[in-house]
Amino acid sequence: MVYPENDIIVMKNVSYEYPTDDPSKRHMAVSDISLEIKRGSFVAVLGHNGSGKSTLAKLINGILVPTSGTVTVNGMDTADDDRLFDIRKSVGMVFQNPDNQLVATIVEEDVAFAPENLGISPPEIRKRVDAALETVGMTEYARHAPHMLSGGQKQRVAIAGILAMEPECIVFDESTAMLDPSGRAEIMKTIKKLNENGMTTVMITHYMEEAAQAERIIVMNDGKIAMDGDPRSVFSRPNDLEKMGLDVPQITEFVNRLASDPFVSYVSHGIPGGVTDINEAFSTVEGIFRECGVTRGAADTELREQ
Repeated sequence: MVYPENDIIVMKNVSYEYPTDDPSKRHMAVSDISLEIKRGSFVAVLGHNGSGKSTLAKLINGILVPTSGTVTVNGMDTADDDRLFDIRKSVGMVFQNPDNQLVATIVEEDVAFAPENLGISPPEIRKRVDAALETVGMTEYARHAPHMLSGGQKQRVAIAGILAMEPECIVFDESTAMLDPSGRAEIMKTIKKLNENGMTTVMITHYMEEAAQAERIIVMNDGKIAMDGDPRSVFSRPNDLEKMGLDVPQITEFVNRLASDPFVSYVSHGIPGGVTDINEAFSTVEGIFRECGVTRGAADTELREQ
């Protein structure tokens, strides 16, 4: 089978069943999924606990092999043991807890660990380590001890370690889950920068505001793909998301509540659904208040107080 060159990851009728002690109790984590992920794209995967999103991430990276169906990375079948090394070089993975990925006592040595194991020459390793640390904004910490860094800084070092392998795609498996808001903002800034520079990005998350920054959102539910579309199309279906134990970004919720207000519905000419951008939200509120004869300053104040 020949796949389009712009698809770096292709899943065809993929299912994965975790083994259990009791054969009568099957645990099908992923069931008959087919999807393609284009090169250079930014895809967020949402889902409640147990929905299959993390299993999906591990299938992409070759950590898990499908019970049935096929997963290909750059045309390489993840079930082919002879290609596993090349697959792991093509798709890097950043996990939830950065401490699990840090192996050295000095930041730059940690970033150099994977390239050294690949047998890359020292001059090339030096070049890659410097470039990776610069990309994630950690150059000044090159000689620091990883355990002395903040959670967000540790995660950026973990990302640098993956970048030093020069992958074409990085999968972030809930990589901001253990961080505070400041740390999450650091990592999201790094993720967006990587994607803007051409890195294919797959982000598993349960934060709606993070998913809203992707160009495509896949919603998993009971091992299947329940939704697949851009943020506006996904978040314009709040009732369907709620049934799956999910919600929408706060700014989307605010605009939705505004749209449901009887007075606003009466005076407004229509409010768009699935708003995820703060600037669009401001413009929407400004338009509503203008129709009511309220000034821009009052509109800004009202939105900021929400």
